[in-house]
Amino acid sequence: MQGVVRALMIQGAGSNVGKSLLVAGLCRVARRRGLSVAPFKPQNMSNNAAVTTDGGEIGRAQALQALACGVGAHTDMNPVLLKPETDTGAQVIVQGKRLTTVRARDYSALKPQLLPFVLESFERLKATYDLVIVEGAGSPAEVNLRAGDIANMGFARAARVPVILAGDIDRGGVIAQIVGTQAVLDPDDATMVGGFLINKFRGDPSLFDDGYRLIEARTGWRGFGVLPYFRDAAKLPAEDALDLGGATGGGPLKIACLAFSRIANFDDLDPLKLEPSVSLTMVREAEPIPGDVRLVILPGSKSTRGDLAYLRDQGWDIDLAAHVRRGGHVLGICGGYQMLGRSIADPEGIEGKPGEAEALGLLDVTTTMTPDKRLTRTAAVHAATGAPMEGYEIHIGQTEGPARALPFAYVDGEPEGATSSDGRIIGSYLHGMFAGDAFRAAFLSRLEVSSTALYGASVEAALDALADHMEAHLDVDGLLALAR
Repeated sequence: MQGVVRALMIQGAGSNVGKSLLVAGLCRVARRRGLSVAPFKPQNMSNNAAVTTDGGEIGRAQALQALACGVGAHTDMNPVLLKPETDTGAQVIVQGKRLTTVRARDYSALKPQLLPFVLESFERLKATYDLVIVEGAGSPAEVNLRAGDIANMGFARAARVPVILAGDIDRGGVIAQIVGTQAVLDPDDATMVGGFLINKFRGDPSLFDDGYRLIEARTGWRGFGVLPYFRDAAKLPAEDALDLGGATGGGPLKIACLAFSRIANFDDLDPLKLEPSVSLTMVREAEPIPGDVRLVILPGSKSTRGDLAYLRDQGWDIDLAAHVRRGGHVLGICGGYQMLGRSIADPEGIEGKPGEAEALGLLDVTTTMTPDKRLTRTAAVHAATGAPMEGYEIHIGQTEGPARALPFAYVDGEPEGATSSDGRIIGSYLHGMFAGDAFRAAFLSRLEVSSTALYGASVEAALDALADHMEAHLDVDGLLALAR
């Protein structure tokens, strides 16, 4: 197979069936077999983005898949990224750069203009790698969205890529998922499907033998296996905010993170979840901030003023003030950093209607939104401990004020972020800071606990375990042979 350019697409019989994880696992399998391999997702919708080697942004899942391939993340791996800003509108990122913001009802008219960019990126990957593993979006069963589709069967047919349909048995109704998908597909679309697999099985897979044979008989599609639930999935970065758990760990250091309505880049938290000394709680709508936490994290947001209003609607501003009075610590990352200041101005209406909002006043800084987005990978030094840091910036807005005289970090000798005079309130634009073991250990030591996790090694081990898991339970040889 090596030296022959091939591609295979994983589509789902529903949303959140585990497509991203399946693609990551196949990527690692192919890499271990000596193939050069790349992931590809024509269209993604996520506010969890990654900065690429070529200075753009893509969905976080494609960055993880690139890691599984052993290659750097590139904008061609996710040429269209939709970043929801409101319930009815989203920012459209094309080949790593912002193109426009559209309402959901208007996006269908834009899709035909985006297909050439999708195919251009796909062809570049095909010219570079032996194998491209493609991830669909949502489900091809959403035939009401088929016109102009660039995410599922529209792409598969335009690029002539065979499809494997994945069903999620954990949710129930997997027979209907797969048989029903075939029933509603256009016959020409259905011919692109080379088979199916069952994902997330709990218990004895042989108990599903009759159901598996029924699907084969009803659809005429080949089955490629039943994959048991992969329990180490929690060790890998999740892309969907629906995957954010309520609480993790049972360590002595209690940390709470506010689950904003437009939370972004929440994988910042993943390394903390693996620390035995940390107990991390996601505070959701209508829930108070627990009174016994040591640190409250305000994460990134795709709509900073919108989520600031949401924060106040939950009464979290009152809880935060009480937390600070009790001597608690607060860390704001990106949009959360902007909220900690005195005000947020958006004179050009970049994130909504033009205007200015009073912020939380916990740091003496102000933020002005500007059209230019900063997208960069960043190496820094933690000001308080001298620990090396690595992360990335992906934000609009300029933040200035007296609190920046006490920076959180230094980037090329220049101050980054801001800290209160007592060191308990911190703001920074650096996403991904906790992925570095040295910095995370230094940060946690200032909160009087130790760090024992090795995050990067843990992710690599989980990817290898995922590949082993798929090799053991799926017809991987058959899947790779199907690629063309």
